[in-house]
Amino acid sequence: MDTRSLQLYLTLAETLSFSRTAELRHISLSAVSRSLLRIEEEVGQRLLERDRRSVRLTPAGHQFRDYAQAALGDWQRIVTELRPDNAVLGGEIRVYCSVTASYSVLSPILEQFREDYPGIEILLHTGDYADAVSRVQSGADDVSVAAGPDLLPKNLRYQTLQLSPLRFVVPAFSCAVADQVRAQVGSEGTVEDWADIPFIVTERGLSRERLDTWFRGRPGKPRIYAQVAGHEAIVAMVGLGLGVGVVPDLVLDNSTYRDKLEIVPVSAALGTFPVGLCALVQRLENPLVQAFWQTAARAYAGTQITG
Repeated sequence: MDTRSLQLYLTLAETLSFSRTAELRHISLSAVSRSLLRIEEEVGQRLLERDRRSVRLTPAGHQFRDYAQAALGDWQRIVTELRPDNAVLGGEIRVYCSVTASYSVLSPILEQFREDYPGIEILLHTGDYADAVSRVQSGADDVSVAAGPDLLPKNLRYQTLQLSPLRFVVPAFSCAVADQVRAQVGSEGTVEDWADIPFIVTERGLSRERLDTWFRGRPGKPRIYAQVAGHEAIVAMVGLGLGVGVVPDLVLDNSTYRDKLEIVPVSAALGTFPVGLCALVQRLENPLVQAFWQTAARAYAGTQITG
């Protein structure tokens, strides 16, 4: 059975870019167009709408995407069930994570996974950690490295791999922001008055929710200097002396800006930032996704959780 057309369509439905799809699937741009045209002719519906500025799925395109995901999952399951016990799993899974997580959290998982399942190809996507759960829910990716949501939807499964404390960080060198923060250090050695101190914050996500709750319990209104996508951008901007930020230890320890940052103690901590894997319960029925999930559990079994 040829499943390549369905895999290609899912990549196109995710990227909404013919050139990016061609790059990821290692085929020509014209081959992507021909494959889509064949599918549309067989279905009898237009699946994508294109103009000079954008590509978007039609209602039929969304419906066919759901079908393609289910069909590939069913195909992999039946192949696995009919395959002899000593056969090797093969196929592709899509994994999403932040840039930092790609070389910190994923490293021990991928090392073991490649050894145990050399026939499974990983299609890795990186971006803002705040998108990790929604990427899985939408079907764009099979599994993601995500911050543990305070309330987990019933259709999702989550396993915690690490707990990383959230830290307030300021420039470690003398600058207007660092001098302003140090001037507010009280007798307890912590900063209590954050009024008029510029903050670099994430646009959304767990750390932003924790910080907003923390601000509501303190007098004065916070001064938001910039809102960015992802913790890596916060670290970079704080390292340039532009403000104060809140990031997990995990990001701080793996940043090239680490020597330019200093942790500031506060009287009321923001708690820990859970880092782990997220997947749809239904997708975990796929043997490939299940293999990745179980490998992650083994890779982090018995490890010391940060914090």
